[in-house]
Amino acid sequence: MTGQGKTTVATGLMAALGSAGHRVSGHKVGPDYIDPGYHALATGRPGRNLDPHLVGEDRVAPLLLHGARGADVAVVEGVMGLHDGRLGTGGFASTAHVAALTRTPVVLVVDVSRMSRSVGALVKGMADFDPAVDVVGVILNKAGSPRNVAEITRSVGLPVLGVVSRDERISRPSRHLGLVPASEREESARVVERLGERIADQVDLDALLEVARSAPDLDAGPWDPDREVSAPTAGKRPVVAVAGGRAFTFRYAETEELLTAAGCDVVAFDPLTDTSLPAGTRGLYLGGGFPEVYAGELAANRSLLADLREAVRGGVPTVAECAGLLYLAESLDGAPMAGVVPAVARMTERLTLRYPEAVSPGDTLLTRAGERVTGHEFHRTALTPGLGENPAWEVEGSPEGFASPTLHASYLHVHWAGHPRLASRFAEAVHDAPAPAPAVPVRPSPTARTAAPGTEPVADPLRHHGDVEAREGLLDFAVNVYPGDRPDWLDRALRASLDEVGVYPDPEPACEAVALRHGRARGEVLATAGAAEAFTLLARLRPWKRPVVVHPQFTEPHAALEQAGHTVTAVLCAESDGFALDPAAVPEDADLVMVGNPTNPTGVLHSAESLRGLCRPGRLVVVDEAFMDALPGEPESLAGERIAGLVVLRSLTKHWSVPGIRAGYAVGDETAVRGLARVQTPWSVSAPAIAATVACVSDEAGTEAERRAKEFDGWRADLEAGLREAGIGFVPSRAPFVLARVGEGVHARLREQGVAVRRADTFPGLDASWVRVAVRPPETTRKLFDALAADRSVLSPDDDPSARSPRTAPGP
Repeated sequence: MTGQGKTTVATGLMAALGSAGHRVSGHKVGPDYIDPGYHALATGRPGRNLDPHLVGEDRVAPLLLHGARGADVAVVEGVMGLHDGRLGTGGFASTAHVAALTRTPVVLVVDVSRMSRSVGALVKGMADFDPAVDVVGVILNKAGSPRNVAEITRSVGLPVLGVVSRDERISRPSRHLGLVPASEREESARVVERLGERIADQVDLDALLEVARSAPDLDAGPWDPDREVSAPTAGKRPVVAVAGGRAFTFRYAETEELLTAAGCDVVAFDPLTDTSLPAGTRGLYLGGGFPEVYAGELAANRSLLADLREAVRGGVPTVAECAGLLYLAESLDGAPMAGVVPAVARMTERLTLRYPEAVSPGDTLLTRAGERVTGHEFHRTALTPGLGENPAWEVEGSPEGFASPTLHASYLHVHWAGHPRLASRFAEAVHDAPAPAPAVPVRPSPTARTAAPGTEPVADPLRHHGDVEAREGLLDFAVNVYPGDRPDWLDRALRASLDEVGVYPDPEPACEAVALRHGRARGEVLATAGAAEAFTLLARLRPWKRPVVVHPQFTEPHAALEQAGHTVTAVLCAESDGFALDPAAVPEDADLVMVGNPTNPTGVLHSAESLRGLCRPGRLVVVDEAFMDALPGEPESLAGERIAGLVVLRSLTKHWSVPGIRAGYAVGDETAVRGLARVQTPWSVSAPAIAATVACVSDEAGTEAERRAKEFDGWRADLEAGLREAGIGFVPSRAPFVLARVGEGVHARLREQGVAVRRADTFPGLDASWVRVAVRPPETTRKLFDALAADRSVLSPDDDPSARSPRTAPGP
């Protein structure tokens, strides 16, 4: 029965039998993908599904024999209650139905935590309900006192094969669609091992093996994928890239076996970590999973998304089911996805759970018009719109999904073992697909007109910065450095520092000056070679389990963490909320959280209260205040606050026009700061950087910093007024830059007119319609607007709905 602990007991039984030296195969009744993941951990073999609805009655026994090939014992976990099947069918596809088809003896698992003698009545009813089902024993789960167990045992008219007591250490976490997949759980293997140990202690394994031996032989042969599909007689095996990893855990093992039998080379890739599709990809299979849990990370992997988008748009045969459909959509909960399916997806409160028959409304990559398949849907997301011009299926009278000769994407999961013609057609399309172009460098003709700089793909988006774009004599709106001259006192300090280059630099004067500036103890300060060095030190500080970077923001922290071998969780601030931080969006288990304030490139200033709310025991919160000195009065700054687990970073290069002098510092939690100092390379902060730091945190510098900040305020107001007048959407900014939505292609065309703005599509969470514009004096800003006016493709919001959003539309 549902909630009785079947998965716990079945998985533990598989692990216990394996530890006892038996070769075990694990099977699951129904369409469930998650339980087989635990079965695979317990047995070391793929978990298999047995579902008459999905594959037909005749294939159930052969699939059992196929999965159990070479095993000593097969353990089949049921679904829901013993006799619960597809509604309105008299128990079709129930556990009892599968037991009858496979002539498998049944052992009931009963949660007895709130029952006594009633267990006997329940078991007797189960055993007598259907004579075709052989119920041979009972395992009592979540058992309490020995007296109650004895009372239950006397009431049950069947052998009690085990008594399992409650143990919260082996409980399995759940989420909106049920259990958390094994691949997502840390220490899943250890949990399964503990399950096996517990079941071995509390269940009679020998008696269960005797039950298994009592099963009669089956009048069927093992399912064989080679007999279901045909493979080309010669030629290379084309690569079918199959999405895997934590975000894509759901696919049937038989699907890959059918594709392999059809002459394809199945290669898994992880959309969270791989930066490109497998080499030579000529087919794509994107199965199920929980992409909504990893939407930020999927969106942050822009290199892979671009590769995927190019492949699908280029005609690579692609099948996408449920999670795969969401991954191909334009966005998922506001996070940009591949954008090849013209729809947006969002989480909802409504659970869609159905077990339907579907009809193909036309000829597609997988189907022919009028063909019928069986499948299942299980999701809480909704897609808008839910279908394209050519739907993939008609389900219960309603069309859904997106289809073409090279794409089949829908919510419906189909078990290809039950419909092998789908595998054959997909494999045929893959074999017929043109081979990928070889990676050969091409030398352009000296007279050829190359693509406008800034439109070409970026090899490493996280390491793309504005300085790359502001070269070649362009008018610079790409780099966020104060455009005026350096103060005389700073120049004097820098020149004087050259007298110190003959000795190793001592950062102590810089640390003492910063401590005085922010009212900190000396141990709470570390001078760094700009904020960039601090990001690298933080990445090396600890073996982070769940590092989080809040995006869109400066990408160097994310890049530094990945370079150190960490898997980064990206939390995206939503455009619909004006890119404001939602602290609740940060995963509770995050042990490192990095956020900019004000944030580059959005210019949003987050409240100090919301940032404080991120702090908690066991977590380090890092606030990058690189542009805080460009705000009059430095509102919302946390640089002077003592909060456990908080570190604030500052950069001195931008406000003081010295990007070539790598000067910055970290202030905050003393334990964390001392840890950063331990991993810092000796003498990394140069003598000029030390001198610049001392000078730029002095009282004299404070007066000039405030003047510059007020000057920025006036310049920014002028820029935003011009954008508003031009009908260009933008994000209201508190920083010395403004994020503007000018439309795709405008960035490159401005370069052709001699104006450099910062492309924004390399920031996770943004696309090519956005640019970041540095604040400049009014006379310089007018030149930008002259260039924009000359570009006739810049549309007003009335012409281009994408230019508007609730918090970014032009004001009155």
